[in-house]
Amino acid sequence: MMPVLSLFGQGIGYLPAVIAVLLYSQLPIIRNTYTAINNVDPALREAAKGIGMTTFQRLARVEIPLATPVFMAGVRTAVVMNIGVMAIATYIGAGGLGTFISRGITMTDPRQLITGALAVSLLAIVVDYGLLRLERRLTPPGLLKAA
Repeated sequence: MMPVLSLFGQGIGYLPAVIAVLLYSQLPIIRNTYTAINNVDPALREAAKGIGMTTFQRLARVEIPLATPVFMAGVRTAVVMNIGVMAIATYIGAGGLGTFISRGITMTDPRQLITGALAVSLLAIVVDYGLLRLERRLTPPGLLKAA
């Protein structure tokens, strides 16, 4: 990523870190989405087809709502992973909470190191919890009772 962006004067800093993290997050999201849609019960697809739903209606009203918990698990995994990865991105000039960790290591200052580690960990936990709440809101009520 850095060699390509360095042609445009953006080889180090915030932009390559964000692009790398964006690309890095695609695997768990795409894999979970594919798995979730493929694992929708074929009988439910047939029932939707039987009542006259178009392909788009089946996808929007049956398959995506049923796939939401698995899809959101991929999103949650990707976001929490990327919070940790962005802490490391401080080493290419991206800044952020990783700066405390980097300075703590460089200056052998355990207070800065612990501050950075706790801040990154707390951020990951809070974001994961927030996405869990969003997942529960987006999941159809019938699936929540079954789980």
